[in-house]
Amino acid sequence: MTATPGELLSHRPALRPDILLSPALLHGPATVHLIKEPDSGAAFEVGVKEYFLISRLDGVRSLGEIGGEYAEAFGKRLAEAHWQQLLKLLGTRGLLAGAPPRPAPAAPAATPLNGTLLRGTLRLVADADATTGRLHRRLRPVLRAPVLLPLTGLMVAMEVLLAANLPELGRDTWWLVRQPVALVAVFTLLWLSTALHELAHGVSARHYGGTVSEIGLRWRLPAAVMYCTVDNYRYLRTRWHQFAVAGAGAFANLLFLLPFLAWWAALPEGDPTRRVLSGLLLLGSVQALVNLLPLPPLDGYTMLGHALRVSQLGPESGRYLRLCFSDRPAAAAYPRRARVLYLCYGLGSTLLVGLILAALATGLYFHLVH
Repeated sequence: MTATPGELLSHRPALRPDILLSPALLHGPATVHLIKEPDSGAAFEVGVKEYFLISRLDGVRSLGEIGGEYAEAFGKRLAEAHWQQLLKLLGTRGLLAGAPPRPAPAAPAATPLNGTLLRGTLRLVADADATTGRLHRRLRPVLRAPVLLPLTGLMVAMEVLLAANLPELGRDTWWLVRQPVALVAVFTLLWLSTALHELAHGVSARHYGGTVSEIGLRWRLPAAVMYCTVDNYRYLRTRWHQFAVAGAGAFANLLFLLPFLAWWAALPEGDPTRRVLSGLLLLGSVQALVNLLPLPPLDGYTMLGHALRVSQLGPESGRYLRLCFSDRPAAAAYPRRARVLYLCYGLGSTLLVGLILAALATGLYFHLVH
């Protein structure tokens, strides 16, 4: 039996409480929101108007009340057919409270090892979310501003001190390159730092309400690194939470170096151990700071995307710049904010890559000359 318009508008449907809704994101010329069904992991984009309606399905307001708010905001009242279409979509996707449960996705085969000898992944824990949850419970007392802010100050002071001693660090690092045993020890410590980097992302995500789906080892011989897959970045409550999760890895890298800085400072210049530590501090700092550059796939790029609330910043910037040359009317149709962001990022990232290449070429030139 089909409900009459009056009956339909008196309904008070509600989204399932576990459905995830993202804040507004710029994606190309459009502003969108992401909606995710956590059981299946399925996510899809909706426009601003659709989000306005969906986000108000709280089981308290009737469709008529929501329709009134919509008419006030957008100057148009929804017809019954629009409501039926929206509710059918949400019901089909299993997003409404009380809807029949969707079939659970088939459990993947228990194959922690994927790939070949030359390239692949190895899942290291059966339940990554539970593992990071245990780590978070142990570290929670220190994940507070009174602890993190002084540590951040110490790390900034460390980088200033290392910058002031850059000539010594450079000479000692060049010496280290010719000491195979010491070099292996330094790279082992840096590898451990990358593992802590990945776990820091996971612990930070758990601290702010995110989830972790996998912790493992990824290799492309001869390189092998740990990875930690954080889900639900886009659905965290605030921009700061998203920013903090993305930046937690570099924070862990620099925190890892602090004890070695104290050891380095206690030794006289020219001491062999101090020279090894110089190499560790320089290479470790480069590892952390390079990761903060706003270039994909680095963490700095993710942080910038969260700060600007932009999805696919790099690809969409490239697409917009191509339109500027090939289809100017289409490029002009972008909203002003999109035009400014994509133009600035496209030109800025190109300039940044050029400066990095120029700096590397200059350093190589002077090294070969001298």
